[in-house]
Amino acid sequence: MPAARYTAAVLDTELIPAAEADSKWMMVVLHGLGDSMEGFRWLPRALNNPRLNTLLANAPDDYHGGFSWYDIYDKPGIGVERSRRLLFDLLDRQRADGFATEQTFVFGFSQGCLMTHEVGIRYPHRFAGLVGISGYAHEPERLVAKQSPVAAEQSFLITHGTADPLLPLAQTQAQMEQLQAGGIRMQWEVFEKEHTIQGEAELAVIRKFVEEQMKPL
Repeated sequence: MPAARYTAAVLDTELIPAAEADSKWMMVVLHGLGDSMEGFRWLPRALNNPRLNTLLANAPDDYHGGFSWYDIYDKPGIGVERSRRLLFDLLDRQRADGFATEQTFVFGFSQGCLMTHEVGIRYPHRFAGLVGISGYAHEPERLVAKQSPVAAEQSFLITHGTADPLLPLAQTQAQMEQLQAGGIRMQWEVFEKEHTIQGEAELAVIRKFVEEQMKPL
């Protein structure tokens, strides 16, 4: 059954301020299909990084009580392109508000992981880091062909589950290898899990990645 759709001119977002006053480090969080920003309110506490502001975002399309970034039933590429533009606009506004892309992380789960690839490989500014969980890439050969001039400088952490019933590991791994072969720098981690985040074991890897990217050059 297709998602109920509407056109959003601006994404609905909510900022959870960092514990450290005046910090300009940011993590933009992109949920999965049928979820919303409410599903990731726990993340700042779990990452326990006092310097990290968290910007929760709702995807633009209604989907059975939650939201979606693109229509999985009908020409998903149209929705992917539209949502990428909306995220570019959001990131541009964050830059104007003093949150430099170089101090901004993007974190995405499932559909949000796909959008993390889209943003990280196509946005024309370098991020602090990009974290994608239990997702895949839309047309990886297209992404490689249309990558931004700074795409090879981006740092990705991508994780997946050995028993993911929605997105088989072999399929996603093959796509990630395509991206890596196209020059995308990626830390690829596999966990014994289904379509989820594997508790403290996976969170510890994410925490370490974020902290490493925040160290002075």
